[in-house]
Amino acid sequence: MEFSTKALDWSAAGKNGFLATKTDCLVIGVFEGQNLSAAAKALDMATKGLVSRLIKLGDFEGKAGTCTLQHDIAGIGAARVLLVGLGKEAAFGDKAFADAARAALAALAGTSAANIVWCLTEHPARDRDIPWGVQLTTMLMREAAYRFADRHPALKSKRDKNTRGLRKVVLTTDAASAKAAATAAMRGAAIASGMDLAKDLGNLPPNICTPTYLGDTARGIAKAYKLKVEVLGRKQLEALKMGSFLAVAKGTEEPPQFIVLQYNGAAGLAKSRQAPVVLVGKGITFDSGGISLKPGEGMDEMKYDMCGAASVLGTIQAAAEMKLKLNVVAIVPTCENMPSGRATKPGDVVTSMSGQTIEVLNTDAEGRLILCDALTYAERFKPAAVVDVATLTGACIIALGHVNSGLYARSDALAEELLKAGKTMLDTAWRMPLDDAYQEQLHSNFADIANIGGRPAGSVTAACFLARFTEKYDWAHLDIAGTAWKSGGKAKGATGRPVPLLTEFLIQRAG
Repeated sequence: MEFSTKALDWSAAGKNGFLATKTDCLVIGVFEGQNLSAAAKALDMATKGLVSRLIKLGDFEGKAGTCTLQHDIAGIGAARVLLVGLGKEAAFGDKAFADAARAALAALAGTSAANIVWCLTEHPARDRDIPWGVQLTTMLMREAAYRFADRHPALKSKRDKNTRGLRKVVLTTDAASAKAAATAAMRGAAIASGMDLAKDLGNLPPNICTPTYLGDTARGIAKAYKLKVEVLGRKQLEALKMGSFLAVAKGTEEPPQFIVLQYNGAAGLAKSRQAPVVLVGKGITFDSGGISLKPGEGMDEMKYDMCGAASVLGTIQAAAEMKLKLNVVAIVPTCENMPSGRATKPGDVVTSMSGQTIEVLNTDAEGRLILCDALTYAERFKPAAVVDVATLTGACIIALGHVNSGLYARSDALAEELLKAGKTMLDTAWRMPLDDAYQEQLHSNFADIANIGGRPAGSVTAACFLARFTEKYDWAHLDIAGTAWKSGGKAKGATGRPVPLLTEFLIQRAG
């Protein structure tokens, strides 16, 4: 899909006016009431009162989520006009903006329109600007266009051939916002590409998307964007004394991989800005639970247990595509968690890279066991901040459902950065407690720490476990167990979250 932005003068009329431009569809927003926007006014004048007549007759009132498609309208060059209801102007916030865009895209999906002029970016949400609307709209359009079967046709012998879809989109803006809007469109497309990668990796079956496949994917990103990459194998991990990570990988034939991708976008900037942001992603490509075997129902969805890794890879790709003036490191510990005669057993004690010993009370609490060694490894980069991302606990789903990711952080400032980024991109998180009092639940009589703390506050104690390995830098943890994928039916699949949150966080860090 090709995106461009164009600053319009809606006062221009006649054959030289923008409304005379040939296009498959002109998409224009209308608020409830008679207060027409600039685009709607221009259309109303060019069509001798079409919009006003529709409102007066009650055929279209501008209510949120409603659309009407008009064909063969005299006086304009568009083959169609799609009027999109925006609801009450005073209530037009972030969600209303996104809902209007999604409603318009759903209406367009029922047509053969391929080249469109999109004027909804003329109406930024309350307290937002036009570039924000352009960035979000670009991402939403690409998100709506994602089709896993089209991207991986070999996985289905028979599939519907979908030849329809948007190919060229012009997003309108005003003259003052034109330059920033063009940058915003580029960023929105880069975020969408990162989300596409994260979705692809999550949706691929676990016999294809193995730890080795993730390593090869990282090498492909490095080659495409000229990044530095290392993929460490078992012997190197043994030399690093990553006993906790290797304990999880003991039960599987698939070799573990430890991926390190480095994007040095801040080269040449002041030395104080050289410290990288490190993103750590949990990469369990299939989680059977190990010896603490999961129930069979829904176990196929445990291929999504590497969505933290997928989102980290998608985010660093987006940062490189945008050429952000920031240093970013992505670390991905990846393996399978399987039962076998060699697998780690409940009651085993393992030694982490940090030297802390861990009593493994439940082998299905494996994510924190691979992340803790990765978080220790992150120390060597002397990071400005570390954010780990993981489908870590079912308890987080019970606490927050499928709307917000769980956010844990010691630093109020870092937490606020991430919360703000999530709100900006409608990829929201909710801050959870990290009180030291919860650490008592991780007491072990036989090791420095137990890997579970019982049922109460399960997501909190998982974060508290990770906190013990992050005392040398500013750190935050995102539990995405409820937001990384959707279950069941035709909607089943990876969401690409939290790529938008993480990428916006990096954009703001880059200044």
